[in-house]
Amino acid sequence: MKKLVWVRRSSQVLFLLLFVYILWSTTYPLKGLISPEIIFKIDPLIVFLTSLSERVLLPGLLFSLGMILMTVVFGRFFCGWVCPLGTLIDWTGASGLSKRELRDKTNARIRKIKYFILALVTVFAVCGVQIAWVFDPLVIMARFVSLNFIPTVTLAFDKMFIALIQHFNLYGTFYDFYRALKSTLLGVNAYYFSNSAAIFVFFLAIIASTLLLSRLWCRTLCPLGALYALTAKLAFLERKVTGCLRCGICKSDCRTGAIREDTGYAKGECVVCMDCLYDCPAGATSFQWRLRSTKAKQVTSSAKGISRKDFIFLLSSALLLSGFKNRFRWMKGRTNSFTGSVIRPPGALKENNFLERCIRCGNCMKVCITNGLQPVTLESGMEGVWTPQLVPEIGYCEYHCTLCGNVCPTGAIPKLPEAVKQKTKLGIAHINRSICIPWSQNESCIVCEEHCPVANKAIKVRESFVAENKILRPSVDELLCIGCGICQKVCPVQPVKAIRVSPQGAMRS
Repeated sequence: MKKLVWVRRSSQVLFLLLFVYILWSTTYPLKGLISPEIIFKIDPLIVFLTSLSERVLLPGLLFSLGMILMTVVFGRFFCGWVCPLGTLIDWTGASGLSKRELRDKTNARIRKIKYFILALVTVFAVCGVQIAWVFDPLVIMARFVSLNFIPTVTLAFDKMFIALIQHFNLYGTFYDFYRALKSTLLGVNAYYFSNSAAIFVFFLAIIASTLLLSRLWCRTLCPLGALYALTAKLAFLERKVTGCLRCGICKSDCRTGAIREDTGYAKGECVVCMDCLYDCPAGATSFQWRLRSTKAKQVTSSAKGISRKDFIFLLSSALLLSGFKNRFRWMKGRTNSFTGSVIRPPGALKENNFLERCIRCGNCMKVCITNGLQPVTLESGMEGVWTPQLVPEIGYCEYHCTLCGNVCPTGAIPKLPEAVKQKTKLGIAHINRSICIPWSQNESCIVCEEHCPVANKAIKVRESFVAENKILRPSVDELLCIGCGICQKVCPVQPVKAIRVSPQGAMRS
């Protein structure tokens, strides 16, 4: 019985289901038992580097430090027992197509790449630019689950239930069951996200990479894995080999290529999967606790990862790039020139700070009750890719909803009380009188005024007389308008709306 392997697999399934549950259950109103913020509070790469780039202390620092301390005790357990992306990579690699063995020197060379990536994102953070979200596995997984998996599954099941009910006339108990699901599991209304194809392809490429080499992403590219690998070299739990038959089975089966040809192993690369413990025909492999005061020489040798030459190169690169800090700030100052048409969520940080704080996890977009929050393509420049923007023609900002701020893990969108949020401007609506029905066709239309949620109506209707006919014509009170976009959503003029919201006058934190 491979008891520890089964425990590890159970742990992977448990944390994967928990991960999906946390994201799935976060709907309006907020009903989930666990806040989605916890996912990213246990992610030291995101917490540390976002704090560094923004020069702030995020509330998840203690959780992330806890994960680092657990890695010092158990080794790189997160990658093999907890990480949901690592779980899917393992399941894909179970096909056996990636069973390929590399020589020690080749393995050592390709493993260095992730340390360079970690150094790169750290240097950028020092310079005030946060790019850790591009490579972070929890962000990548959360974005896929929120913007691809959940919308696809809920839409597919919804269409299936509707087809069954209509085709077989199941309007009794089965219909009641469907209605119950609509208020719970199928209650997610976000069926469409722009850029979802690109997000899916990026995710799929990472998963499929394991078909080339087992855990290729984890051993070669993942900077969170690199951070844990550096910490795991000090771990108290370590692998021991006595009475080895030199059969090489453990090396060929090692999913991260951590085991070397001399039966030793790269301690920082071991994800504590426990496969080698049971694959060894002689039972020569074991995992034991190490006292820090003993065998210091072995600890030093096992900690070998980046050479002195590489370390000096990384250090000099960091010092060189830190000299460009003002250059980065100048470039960031140009960001505002890209934001003329981008409407950010209510109370979002000022643009430069928002771009550094937002980790593109997709939480806010997934929970948006109207599906109005969509990922940006290039509307705010390369720096703004996959950040959220409000697209009123898809969905407006619900007047009573504050969920996007409540689920933002980094504070890029602040938590606003409902009363404050209702007075927070996202922008201002403008009427194009050349195509507005009452102004251009002299026919009454007050759809925008009827739907305006502001208590004193930010859209006013005034009477005008044309050939003795009374016409009701709308106008925008810019002092009252909060730019929620519902007027643009419901405007009947097509294909270009006669009333549109611009980010002009938006209240940013």
